[in-house]
Amino acid sequence: MKQETIDRIRKFTEDRDWDQFHSPGNLAKSISIEANELLECFQWSETEYDLGHVEEELADVIVYCQNMLDKLGLDVDDIVNRKMAINEAKYPVEKAKGSAAKYDQL
Repeated sequence: MKQETIDRIRKFTEDRDWDQFHSPGNLAKSISIEANELLECFQWSETEYDLGHVEEELADVIVYCQNMLDKLGLDVDDIVNRKMAINEAKYPVEKAKGSAAKYDQL
């Protein structure tokens, strides 16, 4: 995410004095709630959905994720790259390519 976007999210929260409500637990709940609203976009059809609504709900998830990163003092690149290293070890290309099986089933 561009720094300009991150700064806009932070300013939005700061201007409204909402950080006081952003405990890690509250943010985790909000991420889950918004992720479920995103899922609702596909409730009745995998192919017929409102892309604009999907964008709005996905943006809500991302905004809450950025708020949680800030609250916990985490860097998105660091945590994603650490997790990718774990995933790459669990799902080696030669075993996982083209397969949806869980790592312990490869």
